[in-house]
Amino acid sequence: MIKLKGQGVCGGIAFGKLELIKKSAALVHRERVVDTKSELMRFEEARTKAGQQLEALYDKALDEVGEDNAAIFEIHRLMLGDPDYLESIQAYIKDQHVNAESAVAMTADNFVEMFIAMNDSYMQARAVDVRDISDRVISILADVEQPGIKSEAPVIIGADDLAPSETVQLDKSRILAFVTEKGSSNSHTSILARTMNIPAVIGAKGITDSRFEGAEIIVDGFSGEVYIDPDMETIIQMQEKKQKSNTQKELLQRLKGVKPVTRDGQEIRLYANIGSIKDMAEVYANDAMGVGLFRSEFIYLESSTYPTEDEQFNIYKSAVEKALGKQVIIRTLDIGADKQVGYFDMPKEENPAMGVRAIRICLTRPGVFKTQLRALYRASAFGRIAIMFPMITSLSEVRKVKEICRQVKEELVAERIPFNANTELGIMIETPAAAIISDILAKEVDFFSIGTNDLTQYTLAVDRQNPDIEPFCDVHHPAVLRLIKTVVDNARKAGIWTGICGELAGDMELTELFLAMGVDELSVSPGLILPLKQKVLETNVSHIKDKLLSQL
Repeated sequence: MIKLKGQGVCGGIAFGKLELIKKSAALVHRERVVDTKSELMRFEEARTKAGQQLEALYDKALDEVGEDNAAIFEIHRLMLGDPDYLESIQAYIKDQHVNAESAVAMTADNFVEMFIAMNDSYMQARAVDVRDISDRVISILADVEQPGIKSEAPVIIGADDLAPSETVQLDKSRILAFVTEKGSSNSHTSILARTMNIPAVIGAKGITDSRFEGAEIIVDGFSGEVYIDPDMETIIQMQEKKQKSNTQKELLQRLKGVKPVTRDGQEIRLYANIGSIKDMAEVYANDAMGVGLFRSEFIYLESSTYPTEDEQFNIYKSAVEKALGKQVIIRTLDIGADKQVGYFDMPKEENPAMGVRAIRICLTRPGVFKTQLRALYRASAFGRIAIMFPMITSLSEVRKVKEICRQVKEELVAERIPFNANTELGIMIETPAAAIISDILAKEVDFFSIGTNDLTQYTLAVDRQNPDIEPFCDVHHPAVLRLIKTVVDNARKAGIWTGICGELAGDMELTELFLAMGVDELSVSPGLILPLKQKVLETNVSHIKDKLLSQL
């Protein structure tokens, strides 16, 4: 037996086989070829294989997400046969005697540049398609395998680390647990695991050793320990621990239907954080009162091109309809930093966490922003939607956002498209700037939602994605807690409500303090709803309020 020690970021015990997901990239090297006929044939074989892959993806998507969403794969397959595209690649091979990989890469660069330069949003979007099909052909030529889960049976995923764009492509039904060599407790792999409520361990050095591929392992998401080829004694101990955990979960089920009210009568709303409409089942299974954070960026991460207004509308409409009257708070596009989407063609930044991300992208790309807002407002006619905007730092940003919302509503009225004109608008408080001027911002919006992950990062000057700096990231730092209290106080004075949707919302060590501050709503991973409710029910705020607040 081999024992690895990491950090548990989502509790639970998982037994299963380890499947390693290793990143691989097709690096393009320009090489001179003599036999151009053979090289042309090699390209043609790769193009044929790419077409077959796209046809299979289309059939799979047709079954899973419908014809409209599957159409992109058919479009890509047709583009593989575009005469201009083919002639360019063939000319590079025949005239310049370059290898097929280089010919495809140069053709892709030329076409992408040409499409982006066009004054037509549809044609600009085709640049992404050309890049995508070209990368597929290059990967086949270079014999680079696309990452994904190979096993048909559920497995434990081992990886160096996983980016958001990679995790969203994995089949969640086949994942028993996550174990990564890198990552932090605030990484998106960790957040995804908590949303899915499956065991996860980060920082388990050595897990990606190829010797462990296919091994039977046990993941302890509570202690952060991973056992490879465990002995019988360990298996029995872990089975007992899992049974104890399951028993505790069963006891918590008795709290379903019980209102989260403290012993002295203070009520708080317990909402769920989700990444897609597939997670709505977890909202009900865990008795959440609503959705406090719907991460709309996953719609973009799961797409190979800009999702259309109708595609987004159908997703938002489905979410609010599945909510059956419960409130669904949808965060507008929040990409940038660690959440990169290829077709946005974002320039490389030295410090992306401080760069063009979230609301800054929306305000500098109003066409993309308006498309999302139109879809959101249209969906508001079908249920209780609220819209919140991330990474706000100034009053001018809020007013620009509200002006764009006003324009969108005027367009919908002119087009006789129904929507709820009184849809609540809120902002995320996740920068110290927003927290400090929250008294001013409170006059402009209907609610605040405090994103403690980024608020902690920016307040303490720690990179939330850097595991080496995690020892310096004190999530209970007085500066962070004082900023949260300032926001809650200013919201209350302005007559608006405040929620917390960051990871601190599920930190049971802070629940009493948040109740003492007067936080109105906590939004957490679905699996934390019932444990959090139990904590609320056991608390008497009047007995602890003065003592807790005096310590800030």
